[in-house]
Amino acid sequence: MIASLRGKILEKSGESVILESGGVGFLVFLSRHGLDQLSAEGADAFLYIHMVIREDAIELYGFPDPDERDCFRMIINVSGIGPKGALAILSELTPDELAASVMMGDKANITRARGVGPKAAERLVLELKDKFKGMSALQVNQSASMPRQGTASKSLEAMEALMALGFTQPEARHALNGLDLDAMTVEQAITQALKGFNQ
Repeated sequence: MIASLRGKILEKSGESVILESGGVGFLVFLSRHGLDQLSAEGADAFLYIHMVIREDAIELYGFPDPDERDCFRMIINVSGIGPKGALAILSELTPDELAASVMMGDKANITRARGVGPKAAERLVLELKDKFKGMSALQVNQSASMPRQGTASKSLEAMEALMALGFTQPEARHALNGLDLDAMTVEQAITQALKGFNQ
């Protein structure tokens, strides 16, 4: 079983790279975010690998960090979503953004991924919600302080983060009420809301 690869990038395409390691060129499929993190052809690269063995093929899926690999493995365990569908989801959403979408039940955001319809998005939300509740506060705060795709307000971003920590939507909304969000970063809003929960 191949768990990781280190080697030279021989070729990059829209959805894969050929990575030469030990004199062998390995075709590795990546998400768009994963490809964006790789250097140009000729540079060295390191990838975590998930290997899929089928009757007619052996496929390698690569990830620049273990968080994306672990998220990929969670997605492919959802009924009806295969490796290519998981990569399509991770090409549209980072693991933290997917966690927020799942916790909010935002199926429309998930269906932005190519080939992922409403039914698959609904199954993904139902089957992964409990798994994403284990997300640490540090991960959520870091995610909320990073630029997000779309036009989500600070309030929505902070609410998504609080729900990813296991709070219900009414609890998260109540904790954010009264905070001057215009004067705060999302991370500061989350910190203040968490203080309110502990009082």
